[in-house]
Amino acid sequence: MKTIQNQTFDAERALYGSSDILVKNCAFDGPADGESALKESANIQVDHSFFNLRYPFWHDHGLSVRDSEMTELCRAALWYSDHITIEKTKLHGIKALRECADVKMTGCDVVSPEFGWSVHRMEMADCDAQSEYFMMRSDGLRFRNVRLKGKYSFQYIEDSVFENCTFDTKDAFWHAKNVTVRNSIVKGEYLAWYCENVTFENCRIIGTQPLCYCRGLKLVNCELTDCDLAFERSEVQAVLTAPVISIKNPLSGKILVPAVGEVIRDIPGAEGDVVMTGKRKDAACACA
Repeated sequence: MKTIQNQTFDAERALYGSSDILVKNCAFDGPADGESALKESANIQVDHSFFNLRYPFWHDHGLSVRDSEMTELCRAALWYSDHITIEKTKLHGIKALRECADVKMTGCDVVSPEFGWSVHRMEMADCDAQSEYFMMRSDGLRFRNVRLKGKYSFQYIEDSVFENCTFDTKDAFWHAKNVTVRNSIVKGEYLAWYCENVTFENCRIIGTQPLCYCRGLKLVNCELTDCDLAFERSEVQAVLTAPVISIKNPLSGKILVPAVGEVIRDIPGAEGDVVMTGKRKDAACACA
């Protein structure tokens, strides 16, 4: 593997079509303002480098990036690439990751609107993210210890698992399919409307009007905080561990809840059972 180090590149397609190289302590920045520095490359390692220009990693196969920075001006950094590992790196440009596959991210800081669209098979662990429309239309996600703040996250995702995460994001998980969220805190309005086969286990859910128009919805030992008008027109099986402000028109299934301020039934066919258990479990939520 050839090593390229301690250099600055600003030309268009500066290292286009490269293969089997280590890029170390380099900067992609300068007055020429060139794009697509490492486009169409393969088996690339990047270490302690700085990216301040657009589209550096498109159509790459086999890419490792560690201890590096992609600035706000490094927009659309990784597209149409696969077999990617990113460690301890800042991704601060808009649309930083899209149409990629087989991605692993660890210890990264993401500040990127429209991050992660149409990504297949992605693992993310010990990362912080700020984003709008985060991970839309992606599948095969495996997230652990991820902290997210944003809006409209995880819409239309499929076949994914989230564990020990903290999500502060409204309109999350809309139209999601075959998703499990465990031991997590999910805060935001209008959670998971129109989802299908989504399960929350040992979670704390915070916010108004969650979990409406759902099919195959399951909640196992979850705490709903500040939740009103929950489960409207949903097919749901739920075991809740704290009182709920109100439940509205569940279509089918059974909801076990310690207490509820109001059960609203004002449409025909809303036949889901609401059973008040009268007691709350100790240490009901395993969230951290």
